Amino acid sequence: MAAGGTATGARRLQASLFLIGCCGAAAAPHRLPAAQALWPAAALTVLLGLYVLRAVFLPAFRGAQAESATELESWPAVDLVVAARDEEAVIGRLVERLAALRYPADRLTIWIVDDGSEDRTPEVLTAYQARFPQLQVLRRPRDAGGGKSGALNAVLPNLQGRWLLVLDADAQLQPDVLERLVRYAEQGGWSAVQLRKSVVNPDLNWLTRAQAMEMALDAVIQQGRLASGGVVELRGNGQLLQREAVLSCEGFNEATVTDDLDLSFRLLVQKQPVALLWDPPVQEEAVTAWSALWRQRQRWAEGGLQRFFDYWPQLTGPELPAARKLDLSCFFLLQYALPVMAAADALTALITRTAPLSWPLSFVAFGLSGGAILVGCTRRSEGPDLPAMGPINLAWGIAYLAHWFVVIPYTTLRMALLPKRLVWAKTLHVGAEPEPDQATA
Repeated sequence: MAAGGTATGARRLQASLFLIGCCGAAAAPHRLPAAQALWPAAALTVLLGLYVLRAVFLPAFRGAQAESATELESWPAVDLVVAARDEEAVIGRLVERLAALRYPADRLTIWIVDDGSEDRTPEVLTAYQARFPQLQVLRRPRDAGGGKSGALNAVLPNLQGRWLLVLDADAQLQPDVLERLVRYAEQGGWSAVQLRKSVVNPDLNWLTRAQAMEMALDAVIQQGRLASGGVVELRGNGQLLQREAVLSCEGFNEATVTDDLDLSFRLLVQKQPVALLWDPPVQEEAVTAWSALWRQRQRWAEGGLQRFFDYWPQLTGPELPAARKLDLSCFFLLQYALPVMAAADALTALITRTAPLSWPLSFVAFGLSGGAILVGCTRRSEGPDLPAMGPINLAWGIAYLAHWFVVIPYTTLRMALLPKRLVWAKTLHVGAEPEPDQATA
């Protein structure tokens, strides 16, 4: 369960090759005659633009998948699993909310993995164990290793339920979420279902508002990819997993910094279907400062690239359907290759004193992202209100996404030049609460 994928050392070579390839692809058109220099970017823009319109926006306008009103004959056993480190500010509230979920009590167990906390988290959990008999606590030493994946692997042998719902310590849930989520997963025949993530503190500042828009954008894109035969990815907090499906993937990969993204590809190559449920969402705190966002996004970028490097042979093999290969190829180009190529194009233009050539791609990428924000934030949503779609908010949401054009190239360069240190970079949770009229639908 610990390793999985390729060795960490091989990732430096793969990152180097990816960086060289992107730089070469960005620099080559600058050698073409001026009348032809924009042709490569224009052709790629048309292809990717048509794909995104077909795969994302057309399905999105059909609306979210409706939940079935049919009740299950019997409720399967579920384990609620949280890996917690130094979470005294939120862990007690989380236990209370999990214990209050509307689900048969004899079919529900709460597991908290105390991953070497050095604050009052152990004392808080001990007190709550006396109040809630369904609460089980597993303690690991702080230097046990493996990060969140190691914590989840430690508790995995103790789980007995058909499903496990993995949550972050700051998760906030509606009382009926588990009933609706399990029913949707069982009746849909899914091996995993990701709840839409929603920001509980969108009005705190401009940064949290932008993250609320970004999460809506992400859910729209995920649902569109699913509807067009593409790939849905797990997002860590609020992921419902079939226990047997996780075991068939040999557990969680401890050689990655993003266990959720890695498991998404493990399930994909195992032909385990994954879906996303729009409502009800799982609510979580957005980071409130640019420094915290920078650390978080570097980890997400590194983990995102790692999974493509690690599972590339399986992703390009004959077992994966053509529709999913196309989906993954376009996503990889837009999410990872485009930002690196844009940076290399700008540097080449500066050196050669020529005009930048990647602007058609970047223009379309930002335009389509703005469209996805607009679709997501105007859709009916349970939980905290999504930001209103006026010109200022929409413009800010689009401008905010430009941070990926810095994060991705920087992270790629660092991965190519420096050895990896597997560190669980914890996000600080302070216990933000939604407004009273936004706590439920």
